[in-house]
Amino acid sequence: MKKSTGIACVFIDIGGVLLTDGWDHHARKRAARTFKLNWAEMEERHHLVFETYEEGKLTLEEYLDRVVFYKKRAFTRAQWRRFMFAQSKPYPEMIDLIARLKVGHRLKIAVVSNEGRELNAYRIRKFKLGKLVDFFVSSCFVHVRKPDEEMFWLALDMAQMQARQVVYIDNTAMFTEIAQGLGIRSVLHTDYPSTRAKLSAFGLSGG
Repeated sequence: MKKSTGIACVFIDIGGVLLTDGWDHHARKRAARTFKLNWAEMEERHHLVFETYEEGKLTLEEYLDRVVFYKKRAFTRAQWRRFMFAQSKPYPEMIDLIARLKVGHRLKIAVVSNEGRELNAYRIRKFKLGKLVDFFVSSCFVHVRKPDEEMFWLALDMAQMQARQVVYIDNTAMFTEIAQGLGIRSVLHTDYPSTRAKLSAFGLSGG
């Protein structure tokens, strides 16, 4: 398929686009209910440290020390981790679409995502994202997180692309707005059909 769009690379988020969110408030609420924790107390402690965890400045064990295991519990860390990781599910249609676009348009695929290291590593391995993605600009690796513009500049440098050569897909409006402000064409993802149509309007047809 001959490219006529000038687009040579897709930047894409993981949570909410390729996979479910890794550890959003719905998953945390399910955890609080399952393990019989005080939801409000857990959520307050989570918000105090989670950005630091996503920036790769805390390990998962340190995050759990501060949010869950700061007191004796009736369950183990292993039980909690299994539950936490099990919240991740794939969006097969989106994964397949990006795979077809990559081959059909000879695109580079780069993840630009806020995730903690252990959760990110699990999700990459479990859902074989390394076969689809050329490189990962994960907050835990680069020690900055969206909405910091530096995430996008780092991704452009690593891809060796100009902003006009890239389209970015994310389910958070603020992040797509920031990317657009840098000259990166962006798609606010809400569902598979609308994202496929938006990409097609950019000349990226998935067949």
